[in-house]
Amino acid sequence: MFWEQEGLHKWKIPVTLHMGLSRWVHALTLCLVLSSLQPTLGIRFVIDREECFSHSVQYEGDTVHVSFVVIKTENAWHYGDDGVDLVVKGPSGDQIHDARDKTSEKFEFVAHHKGLHRFCFTNKSPYHETIDFDIHVGHFAYFEQHAKDEHFNPLLEQIAKLEEALYNVQFEQHWLEAQTERQALVNEGMSRRAIHKALFESAALVGVSVLQVYLLRRLFERKLGTSRV
Repeated sequence: MFWEQEGLHKWKIPVTLHMGLSRWVHALTLCLVLSSLQPTLGIRFVIDREECFSHSVQYEGDTVHVSFVVIKTENAWHYGDDGVDLVVKGPSGDQIHDARDKTSEKFEFVAHHKGLHRFCFTNKSPYHETIDFDIHVGHFAYFEQHAKDEHFNPLLEQIAKLEEALYNVQFEQHWLEAQTERQALVNEGMSRRAIHKALFESAALVGVSVLQVYLLRRLFERKLGTSRV
């Protein structure tokens, strides 16, 4: 009986260690993946006529997320919806996306070829414009070819999906912040113009009133002079 208990304990210890080690490895893998998250690539620049950027896509089939917002123009009094043009071309020069006269846009496409992708902005307005531009390349790794443990594969795939979801949330949040900033600047400009317009109208009204008083005085003075003669 003593031998059976001892044997039972010897059988339980490796299983417990295996389960604890497996959980520890899973937790460590999750921490490493989450700690390796990098922010979405973003840039804010001022465009005169044309600006081009290149971004490398490492794998075929990756999903490229793109967004831009025209934040403000150089002329504080100009708040039109002229927008800018954006042309996206692949590594072989083939056109992937073409946006015309847009103040903001958010889209995605699948990269059929790896390599440098070119993003060219064109400004048709006579004013310099500030643009907020973001790119995120989503790559989903398939772990069947890297890990043979059937317990690790589903976990690693879920971690990769979680990583991509976090990137998408960050990407969407940045685009919404840029949209909010643009709208705040537009509202501020419209309020400033409304105040200046009200001041101008008030000054014009005062000027007209003064002119009317002056003309009436001149008219009465002439009539008074005529009656004396």
